[in-house]
Amino acid sequence: MPTQLLSLLRYLPRRAPQERHDHQVADELRWRGPAPASAPALPPGLSLQWLGTSGFHFAYEGHSLLIDPYATRVPLGRVLGRTPVAPDRDRIARHLPRADVILIGHTHFDHAMDAPILAQRDRCEVLGSRSMACLMATQGLAAQAIEVEPYRVYERGPFRITFVPSAHSKLVLGWRVPSSGDITCEHVDGLACGAYRCGQVYGIHLEVAGARFYHQGSADLIEGAIRHRDVDFFLAGIAGRGFTRDYTARILGALRPRCVIPHHHDDFFRGLDEPMRFSFNVNLGAFVDEVAAVSRALPVVTLEPLQVVG
Repeated sequence: MPTQLLSLLRYLPRRAPQERHDHQVADELRWRGPAPASAPALPPGLSLQWLGTSGFHFAYEGHSLLIDPYATRVPLGRVLGRTPVAPDRDRIARHLPRADVILIGHTHFDHAMDAPILAQRDRCEVLGSRSMACLMATQGLAAQAIEVEPYRVYERGPFRITFVPSAHSKLVLGWRVPSSGDITCEHVDGLACGAYRCGQVYGIHLEVAGARFYHQGSADLIEGAIRHRDVDFFLAGIAGRGFTRDYTARILGALRPRCVIPHHHDDFFRGLDEPMRFSFNVNLGAFVDEVAAVSRALPVVTLEPLQVVG
């Protein structure tokens, strides 16, 4: 029996107590005040907000940058039913701030679906893969799409942005990436969530106000591709890491961060207005233990969905 399937079978009868424990862990590690103990402080004037799933908002000196913004939160039943979906404009307006630039790490629906609507609303660029550029073109927004070159530094306002080749965890029982390949359609009308194909996967290195961040939206990596070391904050997507061999130790060894902020551990089938629950078998408490096994001095700090710090 595959290890991942065995883990799932063990998880099902203990889901409720594990979720209670994860809530306790998240509360104990919550970012409170100007900076958590033992973690680096954000530069003066810089704010950071977790938008749920893998989404983040950076604001500095009047400039606003979003990574993987997703507020639509398609219910699980509609995802499994493969029914047509569309971005929820009301939720986008309510929860997602104005953007001067949007960065997309890969084009699964829970990372990229809302980006074209935001780009149209705010008249901003979206940087990402060829698959992302195709998604923008389906909305008549090709002129606002930038298909990135790996390792090229893109300067947008006070932000210096670098896209680093990466990989997506093989969520289908460790065998394959779901919805792999590129988005190639000419329109998105009537598309189901599965039609938002993964595309090229990138980690994103971001410099602003002297601080360095590394965003990883999926729990796999190409170790030889990572060139940035000693980052201040590692924004660590942790869903699906159980399908990647020694994921936590390998990526921490490659990045050598000063602080870890986990994300993509929330149940993204629930609205951002609802109380947060944890994604299926994500096990936040175990992730904290995995970090401690690498270095007990490395702080892990959690954010609540939509919480702003700095």
